[in-house]
Amino acid sequence: MTEYAEWSEPEPAAAPASGAVTPADAADAARLVAFGLQPKLQPARDQEYADLLRRYREDPPFARLADAVATGLGLIVLEVSPRAGMAVTAAEDSVFAVRMGDYARRTSADGGDRFLHGLAHLAVAVMAFPRPEDLADDGYIGRVTVNGVDAFVRQICHRLEERAAEQGENTDPASDAPGLETAWRIWARRSATGATKDARRLAGSTTGIVAKAVTFLTDSGFLQRTGDDNGGTYRTTARYQLQVRDLAGSAALAELLELGVVPVTDGTPTLLPADNGEDLDLVADAGLPFHSL
Repeated sequence: MTEYAEWSEPEPAAAPASGAVTPADAADAARLVAFGLQPKLQPARDQEYADLLRRYREDPPFARLADAVATGLGLIVLEVSPRAGMAVTAAEDSVFAVRMGDYARRTSADGGDRFLHGLAHLAVAVMAFPRPEDLADDGYIGRVTVNGVDAFVRQICHRLEERAAEQGENTDPASDAPGLETAWRIWARRSATGATKDARRLAGSTTGIVAKAVTFLTDSGFLQRTGDDNGGTYRTTARYQLQVRDLAGSAALAELLELGVVPVTDGTPTLLPADNGEDLDLVADAGLPFHSL
């Protein structure tokens, strides 16, 4: 009788998973996110940054890892490209989120001013990208000036005042009422430059508020200063275009666009009559690139 020995083929050794995450991979992904949090850093001027961006585009597992790191930090990845680097924005509950109330309080103790600061940021965004096609065009560069933004908002004030008069609305509502309808009334009453003996621009004047807005956007890598004319001239960056795209659906931005902004490229304010339509609700304290309280 022939006996057959029981045998089985040895189990193959587990092959190293090609997608296994190593500590080095995690460190590189975190490093890429850290680069993204430095808005003024340009990939073209940092070889390590450029190499990590290339890896993100060519290595899907690494890209997913970097996205996960960003998500864990409460960040939203808007775009990863040579032009914008790793462009991220903070989610509302992120430790990196900047809130309109905190921003405004650093400038003034007047709670009503937060609406003015929010309106300034909204006006900069609308003037920088007045048409949907401007936001869609990666090659588009918007331009704004401090005086131009102030003049633009004052035109908005005039139009809203006319609309309020036509509708028979109260021309002097409670100062703590939220929304654009309150902000324009405060803006219209505020001095454009203020008055000092040495002709300096007051921080609480409307051009002072706009100047703070564009300075913040410049420090955040959203704008680049190009000159001193008209209170300061600025051009947009790819990061700012992505930021405005992300928030383009906000009610506050839509309410300004509803007034009929025409295309501009030199920071000059202009309005066209708006089509009749339903009024949009404005989120209190809304502003770019801020979260509400």
